Parts: sequence; structure tokens; C-alpha cells
Amino acid sequence: MKIKLLALPAILSSIFIAAFPAIATETRCGWLHNPTPANWYLTDKDGRWTIGVQGGYQAAGIDTIPQKNDREYIKTNVGSYGYGCFCLEVAVDRGKQRITLIKGGEQLPLKTCREDPKLPKN
Repeated sequence: MKIKLLALPAILSSIFIAAFPAIATETRCGWLHNPTPANWYLTDKDGRWTIGVQGGYQAAGIDTIPQKNDREYIKTNVGSYGYGCFCLEVAVDRGKQRITLIKGGEQLPLKTCREDPKLPKN
């Protein structure tokens, strides 16, 4: 049986999609902490989510964390280390309380997290 060459791209696309399903993401909003080099975590209504640990685990896409606006960021250490209020589009491993993939996000005003009763006070 011959497969028409015009149908080949559609067949290959179907195989690729079936073999590599899309990763489900969700939006998580809360306090994004970067206290020291390569250490990152997000604290939201569900707890503390590990994003990166110096010398160890680093979530895929960590480089897509948006640039911070210094007026809406609290510095807690030398340089640019500290925390701010962010929403991130992520995939998570709930069992390990870990963010596994970051697809992007945005910084919010500090007031947004400060006034959210579901978030811890910083």
C-alpha cells in the first residue's frame, strides 16, 4: 500500500503529537523568592514550591521568569536578591511540591500579595 506524499506530513504530525503529549500548565500567584544565587521558590495559597536549589534542582524554563521591577521588589540580600509578587505559568509535581516547568509569568504590585488573605505575610 502506497502512502501519498501529501499525506505524509499529517501522519508524522499525528505520531509526534501522540508520542509527546502537551504538558498541562497552571497559573500560580504568590511570593516569588530569590534569596541567594540559584535559590528560587514560590509561596502561594498551597504552600512553598521549589523552583531552584543552588548546586541542585533547577526547573526547566527558569530563565523565563520575568525581569523584576525594582519599585515592586523587596531586596533582602546583597545585589538583586529578595522577593516580589508574581504570577507564573507553570507545570508542577504536587507530590514533591516542586515547579517542574516555567512557561512565563508577570510581576504584580506588592499590594496584590500583601492584601491576599490566602498568602502568608512577608
